[in-house]
Amino acid sequence: MSHTRSLLLVILLAANSVAIAAENDIQPLIVKCPIPVPAPITLENPTLLDQQSILIESKKSYVEKNQTTRFSGGVKLASADKKIAADEILVDRVNGKISATGNTRFQDSSMTINSDGLIASSIDKKMVLSNSQYQLHSSSARGAAGEIKISEQGATLTDSSFTTCVETVPDWQLSASEINLSTEDNEGEAWNTVFRVKDVPVFYLPYFNFPLTDERKTGLLYPVISSSNNKGAQFGVPFYWNIADNMDATITPYYMSKRGTQLNTEFRYLTDQQFGQIDLEYLDKDEELINNDDARYLARFQHAGTFANDYRVYVDYSDISDDNYLVDIGSKQFSKSEAYLWRIGELSYFANNWHSTFKVQDFKVLGENNPSYRTLPQLEFDLYQPLGFLNSTLNIYSEYSHFDISDEDLPTADRLHIEAGLSIPYSKPGWFINSDFRVMHTAYQQDNIDTVNISTGLNITEDADRTLPKVRIHTGLNFDRDTSFFVEDMTHTFEPQIQYLYIPEKDQSDIFIYDTSPLQDDFDGLFRDRRFSGLDRIAEADQVSIGATTRLLDKTNTELFHLSVGRIFYLDDSNISFDEEGKREDSSALAADMFIQLARRWQFQSDIQYDTENKRTDKSHVSIDYRKDNSNIFQLSHRYIENVSGVPIEQASALSSFPINEDWQFVGRVTHDLIRKRSLEAYGGVQYESCCWAVRFAVYRNINTNLDEQDFSNENRDEFDNGFMLQFILKGLGGNQKPLPIDDMLESGIFGYKRPYFLSN
Repeated sequence: MSHTRSLLLVILLAANSVAIAAENDIQPLIVKCPIPVPAPITLENPTLLDQQSILIESKKSYVEKNQTTRFSGGVKLASADKKIAADEILVDRVNGKISATGNTRFQDSSMTINSDGLIASSIDKKMVLSNSQYQLHSSSARGAAGEIKISEQGATLTDSSFTTCVETVPDWQLSASEINLSTEDNEGEAWNTVFRVKDVPVFYLPYFNFPLTDERKTGLLYPVISSSNNKGAQFGVPFYWNIADNMDATITPYYMSKRGTQLNTEFRYLTDQQFGQIDLEYLDKDEELINNDDARYLARFQHAGTFANDYRVYVDYSDISDDNYLVDIGSKQFSKSEAYLWRIGELSYFANNWHSTFKVQDFKVLGENNPSYRTLPQLEFDLYQPLGFLNSTLNIYSEYSHFDISDEDLPTADRLHIEAGLSIPYSKPGWFINSDFRVMHTAYQQDNIDTVNISTGLNITEDADRTLPKVRIHTGLNFDRDTSFFVEDMTHTFEPQIQYLYIPEKDQSDIFIYDTSPLQDDFDGLFRDRRFSGLDRIAEADQVSIGATTRLLDKTNTELFHLSVGRIFYLDDSNISFDEEGKREDSSALAADMFIQLARRWQFQSDIQYDTENKRTDKSHVSIDYRKDNSNIFQLSHRYIENVSGVPIEQASALSSFPINEDWQFVGRVTHDLIRKRSLEAYGGVQYESCCWAVRFAVYRNINTNLDEQDFSNENRDEFDNGFMLQFILKGLGGNQKPLPIDDMLESGIFGYKRPYFLSN
């Protein structure tokens, strides 16, 4: 009987007619779904039982010498962790059999089985239970079987059923004419399986196989059902292929009533300290397009890892058939609002005090936008050598980049940049001063410059170079004092800081723009040493940045409040700018950010860049967040930008998730364009979850964009895409009977949910 634990594998009966590809983060088990605990078989004298003996208790016994022994009247047989209780038990020593009749109960550490009888053979090492009902101890999985045969090779169940529902009439159950469970192969086979809802047959499977452990298993995953204006009715059935221990694939035929059948594939692999994923989405012909028979596709390759201890590699490459693919068809790889696909490959080497990187990068720009430069390749070298005095460090950074572009009317270039300098950081608990002195030299070799000079009136030269020194001194003080706010003791800090930055003016009009754009002018940006990303422009600077931060900390040093305010003052006329009306601006916009922990789970965040000279807001963002747990979330936000490609942006968003009652959960969000007075996105979904099944239903409305009028001018694309999503899940199939996370409902769509920062998260 040592192999009766094989019966535990019944939990996976259809379990795994649905295969397991990967698990998401799971929340703790909820109290509303307690696991049924069968009454234990108790012994009157448990101290007499040890691991090597068999203990039998009964009211009556009859012994036929050296033949059989019959026990009756509340018989209990125990061996190790296995126990049998029956009306009568017959021990046949000659044939090596034990027979139990009447109301028979078998129990071990994993399950309890009630049956009409039991026969076990020590010679054949088999056990047969008739007309049985089983209950797993580790979950609510239960079922019945006309006959259960258990051997060293596994178990066979005849006329069996399985469910994880605890009701007398379960919400759902699976039944099969025969199930074979193999402990050698850790897999099972089922024949003539019927899925029932409230005892009503729903579908039939003549055969399927399934895993008997938590290991991944080839098979079908849950179907996906949805509908939208763009794609029509949609239905997909993912097939999971467990190729090997370190690689797998998911293949999904995805039917769209408006556009046709798409094939989605995902291949994943893991080798040593490296991992990767290849995704391909392919639609041979889009039936919604009238004058275009070309295939539509999206492909993405991702790889990351380390090798040979000091080397790291990272690759992320994507390709797409047309600019409107994400708008029309969508993809889990990218949002519909993506403006470009980033393509990059990096190989880095890290030593003790230096590292180098070989990089190629490109951008697949979507829509009617200017083409983007690619670096083929870019080489970086960074050295940081401590000098042994004043905590100083010698820094040398160099970079070589070759810029290429698809537009033959734009220049290409080779750029070599070298900067060397001395950094002297010095800090104490109450103050700090960081000094940085550098010399920066950049040389360009620019080709194909005649066309752009003629068309733009620029004076780009074939050979250009630039040498600039940089001086940066950044210092600050840290004051703190004990205080009280209402009745709680707190620490109040005041942290002023000032930075002086000097870079002389240099005419850089002979250099074209390849990879450079202005950086964000928020509070942290006030104390940077550059105003542009990239190296094509190094802004002259003779300026002082002044700012201060004040905080309130509780007794555990958790930040409850902070306010930061600062701006840049330009000391030299060459740094002073003028507004659109010609008014002198000798300082930057006022930058501020604020954080308030309103309560344990409430917080307020805001940042603003305000032009005091013109009395206008350049940028601002405000949000109020509440997060009690993964199910109780509220977020209200507002964002404003004065100028995005000559157009102002002002949007308000609201998002909420909360339990309606014990079984129902609501998720909703809306984003509204306040300037154009239109909705950008609306989403509402409900999730019902019992202890053994769950269903999700959501409706959405997203604004459409049209990024490529030239190729698909005959496509009838509405202003909005409306649709719904339906997902049905049987809990307990695949061994997972835990609450379903709602993260994917929160994060889907154009904007999604941006989780606030809590120190206690």
